Amino acid sequence: MFTVTRLESPPPEAIRSQIMQMVVDYVTDISAVAIAPSNPLYRLYQYGVGYEVHLYLEAMDGSRGMPVELIVALDADDPATVVGFLLYLPATGDPEACSVAYMAVPLSHRRQGIARAMVQAMLSRYPHAELACFTGKVPCFESMGFQVIGVRGPQVLMNTRDHSTHGHVAVLDVAPIYRSVEVRQIHTYLLQQQGKKAMVEAEKQRDRHLDQLTRQARAFVQQAGISV
Repeated sequence: MFTVTRLESPPPEAIRSQIMQMVVDYVTDISAVAIAPSNPLYRLYQYGVGYEVHLYLEAMDGSRGMPVELIVALDADDPATVVGFLLYLPATGDPEACSVAYMAVPLSHRRQGIARAMVQAMLSRYPHAELACFTGKVPCFESMGFQVIGVRGPQVLMNTRDHSTHGHVAVLDVAPIYRSVEVRQIHTYLLQQQGKKAMVEAEKQRDRHLDQLTRQARAFVQQAGISV
């Protein structure tokens, strides 16, 4: 069993640290790059996506001038244990709308209705919600009330209505993260560890995979009768 709680200010460190660990553990599932653990670039994206989530959690104090909210699922028998999180961005100019940024549930707690409960908690406040996911997850989100409305890069765009909000959803610019000293240091370390040839191949492998996912997403949406 579990309980679901909505937070509108930065979570306590005990919760934050568990969320960050979940991001690192499931970066393949939650990132738009879907980098495989076998790819040498995996560590780089663990840092990049992790730092992005860290910045979103920090932004919950209002310091970045963007609305960010968080829903956490806690183990009912051990309330100190996080068994899922849903990070979403309310839209300005449309009080009913939001966009899902990141969501994760540990493997050990999946198929228990945690993701569905977190999504329903979000929809109870923001019924006009949008998210992007890979084609394999579309049926899951359809069962939660979302429908396919388009494509966003390698992912399928879904919404609880047949259109996106007219409001504005503020998102972080992640480009500076991947230009940061820390990322360059990680890349240098990987280059020394793996060698230049392996790193070049890792980048090609990532790009081929993204191209494949993009083709799959576009074909899926077209089969649904939606122009892309």
